[in-house]
Amino acid sequence: MSRSPIALVVGAGPGLGLSIARRFGRAGLGVVLVSRSAERHPRYLAELAADGVTAHAYPADVTDPASFGAALDAARGHGDVELLYYGPAPSHLPIPLTATDGAVARTAFDWVWPAADAVAAVLPGMRERGSGALLFAGGLSSVRPMPMLGQLALPAAAIRNYALTLHAALAGDGVYAGTLTIGGVVERGDIHTMVAADPGTFGPLAGHTLDPDELAETAWRMTRERDRAEAVFDVFSAA
Repeated sequence: MSRSPIALVVGAGPGLGLSIARRFGRAGLGVVLVSRSAERHPRYLAELAADGVTAHAYPADVTDPASFGAALDAARGHGDVELLYYGPAPSHLPIPLTATDGAVARTAFDWVWPAADAVAAVLPGMRERGSGALLFAGGLSSVRPMPMLGQLALPAAAIRNYALTLHAALAGDGVYAGTLTIGGVVERGDIHTMVAADPGTFGPLAGHTLDPDELAETAWRMTRERDRAEAVFDVFSAA
């Protein structure tokens, strides 16, 4: 018996995560949100419902295997995962690479391992059905040296390589994998809120922001057209 297709949005936030949920939900997928901030979930669900999107939400810290595993199990109970979007932000602050040792580098990868766990949970079903998409969000430091991000550049490069290699590995299986490489401050997101509140520390936002709805539309096209494994958004080179 066929089940309803769903979009599983891991690392859902008020910026890109919610825009991804809205865009894929408008296309007819049910939506399941996973994020640390349970207190935000009612607002997210209300916003999606206002757009006609059926959604559910589960709290989980991706770095806690027990809570994340439970959230993945709950999500799969709502239907067949046709989209896995993985976009949680690292919880660590940047430490200069010149002061980074092995222990610091290892902690930077705390948000990489759960990506593999999420893929392992949904990919067998996708391959069996011969359909589905795996989509990751990462940073511009994965393709351009950005020393101010310190050790956080290491996992960004790993996520990008993981996505591109999955894209190649899944060729012919009917399953798409790709990545959004983001160089800019995503509007409505938590970082945008933080930077906007303290321009004296972070500088002006003008010319350095990205519209999450436009990113989500690109993500939708990538999973439909499947003609590229990566979309790069870089407001800094144009600034």
